[in-house]
Amino acid sequence: MTHLIDGKQISKEIKDELKLEVSRLKSEGKQVCLAVVQVGANPASSVYVNNKKKACAYIGIESESYELEESTSEEELLKLIDTLNSNESVNGILVQLPLPKHIDEDKVIRAISPEKDVDGFHPVSVGRLWIGEKGFLSCTPAGIIQLLKRSDITLDGKECVVVGRSNIVGKPMAALLLRENATVTIAHSHTKNLKEITKRADILIAAVGKARFIDEDYVKDGAVVIDVGMHRDENGKLCGDVAFERVSKKASAITPVPGGVGPMTIAMLMNNCVETARQ
Repeated sequence: MTHLIDGKQISKEIKDELKLEVSRLKSEGKQVCLAVVQVGANPASSVYVNNKKKACAYIGIESESYELEESTSEEELLKLIDTLNSNESVNGILVQLPLPKHIDEDKVIRAISPEKDVDGFHPVSVGRLWIGEKGFLSCTPAGIIQLLKRSDITLDGKECVVVGRSNIVGKPMAALLLRENATVTIAHSHTKNLKEITKRADILIAAVGKARFIDEDYVKDGAVVIDVGMHRDENGKLCGDVAFERVSKKASAITPVPGGVGPMTIAMLMNNCVETARQ
């Protein structure tokens, strides 16, 4: 029987643990505050920002919202980030991506102080991750590690294949798996014999960006399959990078879409916010 890894339930457990911790920190006079910056009114971004605000309210984290016009200049945005960097009452800064085309995302990511970079995207955060220093972890990969651990899935010595090499998921995912003593292969669009490689995986993480790309031919019997994708199919129904119905017949454990990896990303963002106060 395939185990369905319930990201909603596990993320709630984490948020409940954080809620208790924030309450304790408040009793010690420590406040946790997240500044959320959104430029323009991208509908998907608005949904994500709203979910982050709700999570903050649930846990007891203060949230400051900055909703800027689409026409906001790069200079104005960088000036706001500089102000937030120097504001001691703000623990974490999150700039919702994507940004309008006239703003350089890389410049904005680098402008956020590494000590307030709760997304874990700053080059300093990335460097700390790779050399094993303490720092903010990229939220989606950190959430996947928690999904696996809290589902009693052992990582030590396992063969893991990550399909996708983005800076947000693929690369940091590989680094975190290495930290857990897994043997890691990163596959991508130029990988030859992809099916042969993915069929070696005890744990297969699909971050391809193509709807239902990973079917049963890519998966060995009894593998654990984590689906990072989020798409809408021809009927407007949410689906992932994995052909769930077909792959779930072969996998020993699998994440659904929605309700798998998605809720964990926000839970780990909240964890990073609380980390700023723990320090």
